[in-house]
Amino acid sequence: MTTKRINLALQGGGAHGAFTWGALDRILQEPSIEIAAISGTSAGALNAAALKSGMLEGGASGAREALDALWDKVAKTSTAGFDQWFLHAQLSPSAISQALEFSPVKMFADTLSRMSSPYSSGPFYNHPLQTIVEGFNYSEVCASEGPALYIGATNVRSGKVKVFQGAQIGPDALLASACLPTLFRAVEIDGEAYWDGGYTGNPPLFPLFDQALPEDILVININPLERDAIPTTAQAIQNRINEISFNSSLLRELRAISFVQRLIGDQTLQQGSMKNVHVHMIADDALMTELSVATKTVAIPSILLALREAGTRAADAFLQAHLDDIGEKSSVNLQAMFS
Repeated sequence: MTTKRINLALQGGGAHGAFTWGALDRILQEPSIEIAAISGTSAGALNAAALKSGMLEGGASGAREALDALWDKVAKTSTAGFDQWFLHAQLSPSAISQALEFSPVKMFADTLSRMSSPYSSGPFYNHPLQTIVEGFNYSEVCASEGPALYIGATNVRSGKVKVFQGAQIGPDALLASACLPTLFRAVEIDGEAYWDGGYTGNPPLFPLFDQALPEDILVININPLERDAIPTTAQAIQNRINEISFNSSLLRELRAISFVQRLIGDQTLQQGSMKNVHVHMIADDALMTELSVATKTVAIPSILLALREAGTRAADAFLQAHLDDIGEKSSVNLQAMFS
């Protein structure tokens, strides 16, 4: 059996990162795939840390167990009674998303977040992910063994992407990567302040261009790239702004890869002078367009499980169609994407 070495690029998107949980669970069951490196932002960073620590403890099965444990903790941060109401009402993920968007509680919270600062809460401030990130074994997360790990955040002062790697990765780096500035205070590390990495690298792809790493990058995308309908309600407009802003850095890097591919194909660049990256993607835009930023910020367990199942299906479909492409060619037509 030929080993297929890949790099993973895991997008951030709050609770929608449960889709990546399901996709990773399926990938980890594919015996021919070896994960060489992982770049992750926000929820993607949490998934990446769980995967690596679990893998060093117990191989692929250990990684799957660690991901299950991570999302079990995330689910427990939600309001159980709220979820039970949705289950009793037998609402679809789309209906739950709409119910959340238009609920008075959610609308009040959104308004409050635009009128107040997380610095206003004084000694009562807390970060809901604090206990989760402190639970990782950082001797494993930061180990030189296993997949190389890159965590993206945004430097508040410079506006530039910051990539944490190796011993730089700790609880603060993961909190910084997931720090939405309207909800959380900037995370300070070595005198610099950081916000969510989604603004500048969601996730950062350039660390995966290292010549020592394989040519193949598999992006697990959880923010829909396109929507057919023009948003007209206030909620839909805000939701689409969120999607566009959190996809913009990924699209810039994919466009750069497309440009290099074209130069190599035209023989404008000498073969080997730049890395000819193969791009693959796992996504479910049909499902994600039914959801919204509301289900990103409120971790409803039933939605998490629906996303997990969708991620598993999408990864299985990708492997069925494109496993043989890994190591050979891109399965995403970047030229068509940017034409």
